Amino acid sequence: MKEPSPTKQGDKRYALLMAARDSDYVKKAYGGYFNVFLAAFAEQGERWDLFRVVDGEFPDVDDLHCYDGFVVSGSPYDAYGNDKWILKLCFLLQTLDSMKKKVLGICFGHQVLCRALGGKVGKAMTGWDIGLRRVKIVEDLLPPFSGRFLEDLSQMPPSLSIIECHQDEVWEVPSGAEVIAFSEKTGVEMFAIGDHILGIQGHPEYTKDILCSLIERLLNNNCIEREFAENAKFGLEIAEPDRARWEKICRNFLKGRIERPLLIGMEFSYGVYFSIKF
Repeated sequence: MKEPSPTKQGDKRYALLMAARDSDYVKKAYGGYFNVFLAAFAEQGERWDLFRVVDGEFPDVDDLHCYDGFVVSGSPYDAYGNDKWILKLCFLLQTLDSMKKKVLGICFGHQVLCRALGGKVGKAMTGWDIGLRRVKIVEDLLPPFSGRFLEDLSQMPPSLSIIECHQDEVWEVPSGAEVIAFSEKTGVEMFAIGDHILGIQGHPEYTKDILCSLIERLLNNNCIEREFAENAKFGLEIAEPDRARWEKICRNFLKGRIERPLLIGMEFSYGVYFSIKF
């Protein structure tokens, strides 16, 4: 096993729990999904470690206290499945919840996080959701949800567009959870527990080209019909996801902060420390 590079004192440390294997397209275009997540969520001075949980690679329980937050990726697997690594992931998420560690779940991660903490997940009642989806933020959220990562977005529109690709969904959120976003297609697009658990059904990290490649793979594997695939791709041509706002929501959550209003179009560069566990 490769030992991680040292972290400077004071640097924040995060772990990506990868529940999918890199596609050929993502490896060629981005060098792997790890880089896609770094581009979306990482910031200067942070260290990010990669654990391929889909292949049985998990962080050591004795190291969990070293991390400021965890991200659980999407996956082609069912979050309600009983594969050994999924059950082990559920136990890890329960442990992180008991430690009040920040955990961000994306798509499969959103669903498996819900399952692990006592909610219910299963096949989507209305089938596949692929393409851009308008997600509506719930108004007048009630205590105990504090939503600090949303407070600075007072000028945010009532709905945001996000890339979706799933055929499973959350049926019932865990006890104590708050549904904070929904869509015409999916009743639970986003849920939170306090300030340490956040699940998002869509893909804040996805770019349109990544989804187009995935649509082609699903079509070639006879998972979806051609007309459905063409309609999804057409939707990507005529509209854009609100990636900057979604990335900001995720970063605010992971970093535990409230920022000044988002500056659309602002360009910046950053460097991060990262390691990959083998």
